[in-house]
Amino acid sequence: MKQGLIACMASLALAACSGNTATEAPQALDVTPAAFDAGELAQTLAEAIRFRTISAPGFEDETAADFAAFREFLAERFPLVHARLERAELGGHSVIFTWRGNDAERAPVIFLAHQDVVPVEPGTEERWAYPAFDGVIADGQVWGRGTMDMKGHLITLLSAVERHLAEGTEPARTVYIVLGADEEVGGAGARAAATYIAQTGQRAWFTLDEGGFTIMENPVSGTPAAMIAVAEKGYMTVEITARARGGHSSTPPEHTSVGLLARALVQIEDAPFDHGLDGGPTRAMIAALAPQASGMAGFAMSHSGLFGPLLTQRFMADDASRALLGTTIAPTIVQGGIKDNVLPQESRALVNLRLHPRDTTDSALAHLRASVADLDGVTIEPWGAINNAPPVAATEGPAWDLIAGAALAFAPEGAPAVPMMLTATTDARAFADVSENLYRYAPVRAGMDDVARIHGDDERIAVEDLARMAAYFHAVIGAAVRADADQ
Repeated sequence: MKQGLIACMASLALAACSGNTATEAPQALDVTPAAFDAGELAQTLAEAIRFRTISAPGFEDETAADFAAFREFLAERFPLVHARLERAELGGHSVIFTWRGNDAERAPVIFLAHQDVVPVEPGTEERWAYPAFDGVIADGQVWGRGTMDMKGHLITLLSAVERHLAEGTEPARTVYIVLGADEEVGGAGARAAATYIAQTGQRAWFTLDEGGFTIMENPVSGTPAAMIAVAEKGYMTVEITARARGGHSSTPPEHTSVGLLARALVQIEDAPFDHGLDGGPTRAMIAALAPQASGMAGFAMSHSGLFGPLLTQRFMADDASRALLGTTIAPTIVQGGIKDNVLPQESRALVNLRLHPRDTTDSALAHLRASVADLDGVTIEPWGAINNAPPVAATEGPAWDLIAGAALAFAPEGAPAVPMMLTATTDARAFADVSENLYRYAPVRAGMDDVARIHGDDERIAVEDLARMAAYFHAVIGAAVRADADQ
């Protein structure tokens, strides 16, 4: 998740140094924030952190009991959610709750949060100010693995639903709450939830997941901006195989399989995918921040149709911002040979692609194969799970006005709502076929140093953010389920 935010911030910095894309900015949702006890939420989150719900290869047996105990903990802490909502097991510790609306004709809404966390890299434990799974509250923060990614999100979301149930809210539309348990290792639980919802024959109005925050010092103006992810990249890994004659290394062919593989990788890297501002939310992102930029930078950002080539050039100058403009190519694993004097008959490499919404798995595979078409003995095939980038969510209209309007209601005064694309992936992608819009946001007020802690050392979340998050989810749910809600 953090990679998308870092790339987005880098691109904004470059744009600030650099037909009209300006659209009417959303207005803050008119809402009286529900009051939540930040200290109580912090205590609940701290306890949640102590369950080592790690998902990573090799941890399945070790953490199964933690997942089971964590679900029992949630049942104890959120009794109304568990007593009044329909609950279904999705396998592998994932669950879905259904809060039935009273108007079956209205499109439902979906809220996502995953239970699992990544492990702490062995040997780095001493780098943490507090042990990663102790759930310590100190210095105005809750510390521990999963505070930001994403048990803080999960606990505050369920707190908001629990409050609505206590208040007697009767939703006009159905609300689904999906608690996946394997987002960090592929998201099978999310896919099962999407299948579950698809069987109802309904298509959701929107899905809300993790992925965006309120960044407190955006590079354009140094002021806050609510960064809402409306897109994410697709995922594809391919296996490159090079085959050549084997035998003794004293009489090698002109190109061994290792040399042939090396040529293939160079040619693949030398044939990048098209990069540009179109096909994703980048133009809308630039336009949303243009009012905060001064002088020629602001003018160029407000007229990206005219200054597109210049802005593109600026974006291409940095690895992180370049990733927002096109599909990336990253060779990650190379294997070949078993002995120093034996010619390997086959050598292999894995190349990871993060697919821009412009490209598909089919078109990307065709592009790669064309780049090595002149190399006899080289083949390229998909490897592992692959998926296209989900559609870009609306950045105008009722769904955007609700999500972005609620974000503005809880963001610092003057902060714009800024659509962006994640270069990483989330569980939201699984719902592309059952949801009209996929959004990714929580009103955490974060600096880039906070974002860098996700999957790293000293992950933490501010105690005061927890009350804000719960109030935000309470507001979004309340606005979405009203009988007079748009859509």
